[in-house]
Amino acid sequence: MTHPDQAPGPQERPDNPPDASHPQDPPTAEAPHGRQQAEPSRQQAGPAGRPPQSSTNPGPLPPDRGRGAHPAPLTPGPQGYAPGAQGYAPGPPPQAPPAKERGGFARGFGIGTGAGLGFVGTLLVLSLLGTLLTTLMMMGAASAFAGANQTAIESTKTLWGPDGATKKLRAINVNGVIMADSGEGGALSTGTYGYEVAQVIDKLKPEDADGIILLMNTPGGSVNGSRAMADAVERYKKRTGKKAVAYVQGMSASGGMYTMANADKIIADHGSLVGSIGIIMGPFEQYKNVTATSGTLLTPGVTTTGGITSEYLTQGKGKDFGNPYRPISAEERQNYTAGLANEYANFVNWVSQHRKIPAATIRNTYGAFMFDTKRAQENKLIDATMGRDEAFRDFAGFAGLDPNDTKVVVASAPPMWTSLLGAQSRVYGEAPPVRPEGGQPARVTNSLCVGAPAPIAYAGDLHQVCG
Repeated sequence: MTHPDQAPGPQERPDNPPDASHPQDPPTAEAPHGRQQAEPSRQQAGPAGRPPQSSTNPGPLPPDRGRGAHPAPLTPGPQGYAPGAQGYAPGPPPQAPPAKERGGFARGFGIGTGAGLGFVGTLLVLSLLGTLLTTLMMMGAASAFAGANQTAIESTKTLWGPDGATKKLRAINVNGVIMADSGEGGALSTGTYGYEVAQVIDKLKPEDADGIILLMNTPGGSVNGSRAMADAVERYKKRTGKKAVAYVQGMSASGGMYTMANADKIIADHGSLVGSIGIIMGPFEQYKNVTATSGTLLTPGVTTTGGITSEYLTQGKGKDFGNPYRPISAEERQNYTAGLANEYANFVNWVSQHRKIPAATIRNTYGAFMFDTKRAQENKLIDATMGRDEAFRDFAGFAGLDPNDTKVVVASAPPMWTSLLGAQSRVYGEAPPVRPEGGQPARVTNSLCVGAPAPIAYAGDLHQVCG
């Protein structure tokens, strides 16, 4: 329908072609609400006096817009060009197209992916925190378990009795040659570090065990290592009020006798040897009339015309039995023997006090001799001879415990991971033997074997230890 004053346009006369001399704008239909229709030709400048038209659809044509008619000038308004006397107002401002709704699968996939990533991230953070805490704890353990505190992480194993027993006796091994500590070097055979064993005993609290058993199988060794363990046993008895006993499993000679003398009860296994209460020092070697030296740095050789002498200084009758060499000067003998006499007196008095044997009997009768179990018991060096099962049952009863509800436990090597923290992979107090390295034979560095001779409480041939 047209306005009465307006001539019909092309829309009403489809049979009337447009006039080429008067170009017309194409008919426009009103765009849907919120949609923007691009009209690039209207963004260009028009004739003089006609401003550039907005790309926004201006809405329906004014009534006088017909064929050959020109639009009236527009006046700029606050939202584009406001109509003048014959102008028209722009349509509503453009709006963003509505967001496309996501399908159910997309929403589920997004939620699942986000939840999965969040879960993995949480696990990663917790894992890092756990690793950090574990590392800190292990570092603390490394410093805490160094030295004597290593016993805090040593596991124990049942040596005798039922695992579920409610009462417990703690066994402590004293095997092989006795040394003071690991700083004294190694020997060819297994040994015991007396200072470390003393620390183990000192760490035991009353609630840790119902008593201790020294498991003895040693030819003795250093005086200081032996006495350190003996003193620790004495402190344990006074500190806890519990019993300390000893069981000889083959031999307890010299320093071994020194170590166990103050035990409340000593039982030896069948066939064991006990005794050798004495001190020895040496060997002192002398090369007479040397004519040549040969050999290597590690294997020296000496040629003499007067022979070689090697002598041990001793205290205790018969202590150097079997030594094929002799003699030494009177002045040297007097000097060294005086020091040995002091150590020997301490040894004798310790055994005399704790085994209730007169010191004169030890000096003049027992000397430094070894005794079988029968004579050792007659000489009051031990209290009985029993097999291990019988001895452990006896010890349990002696400590006031029910043998059927008592177990004997002994330390085992600490867990493998503790070696990464500085802890040694051995039972604290145990001296492992030296091993060959790099194709070379084992090198003995023990102070009992090298360096200046020192007084020792040892029975037997040191070549078994030193090579």
